[in-house]
Amino acid sequence: MKNLSFFTQVYATVQKIPYGKVTTYGTIALILDHPRAARAVGYALNALKKEEKSQSIPWHRVINAKGQISFKGDTPRAILQKKLLSFEGIVFDNTDSIDFKKYGWFKS
Repeated sequence: MKNLSFFTQVYATVQKIPYGKVTTYGTIALILDHPRAARAVGYALNALKKEEKSQSIPWHRVINAKGQISFKGDTPRAILQKKLLSFEGIVFDNTDSIDFKKYGWFKS
């Protein structure tokens, strides 16, 4: 994947996350051999909202290292992300966190 743009590498990696699993921005960055690029992974996924192909990339399966959705407040995208994850059977606890031991995905 070295010849592909960073965003394209992010999208290809995120497409590998199985249904009903989540991973972190940092894990995607590590998989891509860019350990300090977690924020750039977020930028790549945020850019999807303007692209037609966003429906084929499960952006909603990427959350922060605390096991939470990164969008602040009740923004439409945060609400959508939680809804999509819940639809896949992922359960949030009373702090709106996800159990990585149960739902985490850490491989490419």
